[in-house]
Amino acid sequence: MRAGAQFLGIARRLVRDKGGVAALEFAMIVPLLLMLYFVTMEVAQAIEVNKKVSRVGSLVADLVTQMQEMNKTELEGIMRIGEATLQPYNRSQPNITITAIEVTDEATPKIQVVWSRKLINGAFSAGSAAGTAVSDLPPALRIKGSFLIRAESSLEYEPVITWAASSKTTLGLASAFDGISMAETYYLRPRMSMTIPCTNCY
Repeated sequence: MRAGAQFLGIARRLVRDKGGVAALEFAMIVPLLLMLYFVTMEVAQAIEVNKKVSRVGSLVADLVTQMQEMNKTELEGIMRIGEATLQPYNRSQPNITITAIEVTDEATPKIQVVWSRKLINGAFSAGSAAGTAVSDLPPALRIKGSFLIRAESSLEYEPVITWAASSKTTLGLASAFDGISMAETYYLRPRMSMTIPCTNCY
């Protein structure tokens, strides 16, 4: 009987101990709230970075099409401006490719590269070789005698939770979040001239 009375007494005290219940609820809810906070923050930043990737393409294309002619140094400077647009995001580097495309004025027009330059992982290099056929030009832009600037921007977005290699190992997220591909392509026509020659951009 005494043991039973003691058990009932302990049970009554536990029920009356609201502080213990609150601590238990706090321990259960806080991890969920923190997870929701970080997910919301990450989604918001990913949306913002995706907008910036699109802005890189439009900015670069706009700057190039305002030129009457240019050289490799000027072109690479414009791509650096586009790269800087993504700051302060710096977990991965953007890839930017600028290509001049010509649609020849022939009975059967050729769609080909005039010059091309790209920025990949912070390093400049030649893009597609001059004369390379372009097969993916939208039908609405295949106008005889036209000249177009194509600006392509892309980025492998890395969520903050997988930024550090140690985090991937610890949290087991290496395969789940290897990066989110973001990309945009813009086609613009020259504004100041019919074509835009580029010295040593090959």
